[in-house]
Amino acid sequence: MNKTELIERVSNDQGLPKREVEKALDGTLDTITAAVRANDPVRITGFGTFKLRERKARPGRNPQTGAAVRIKASRGIAFSAGATLKANLNSKAAPKKAAAKAPAKATKSAVSSASSTRTTARKATKAPAKAVRKAVSTRPALGRAAKKTTATKAAARKR
Repeated sequence: MNKTELIERVSNDQGLPKREVEKALDGTLDTITAAVRANDPVRITGFGTFKLRERKARPGRNPQTGAAVRIKASRGIAFSAGATLKANLNSKAAPKKAAAKAPAKATKSAVSSASSTRTTARKATKAPAKAVRKAVSTRPALGRAAKKTTATKAAARKR
């Protein structure tokens, strides 16, 4: 997705004019860039952190000639994904909208009930696959070709 597609999608999702979304996005990107340039990390709760990454000068090699080359010191940006973003990326459900806020801290009982629900759901989804595999593997082999492969396997085992 490029910037234009992002603006269009946000505009459609939020019901805002594209011009306003573009101004807001440009302002956000300019602010993040200025803060990171000033070595001030930008933390967006639930999304992640942008921070400056300093790279020291180091020796390198020219891949075409193999000659030694000195690589200058440079500045880059690092992004660390937040816990909510990681959870959304690793879940099978669609990500939640920004308007729906999650509770600040989960209680111990809520966490244990959620994990037991996940375990039960996981077991429920795996059970049919196991039953199908078992039914297929225990079904008697039919026809000459099946007998032939069984005989070949038995001969291979003897060797």
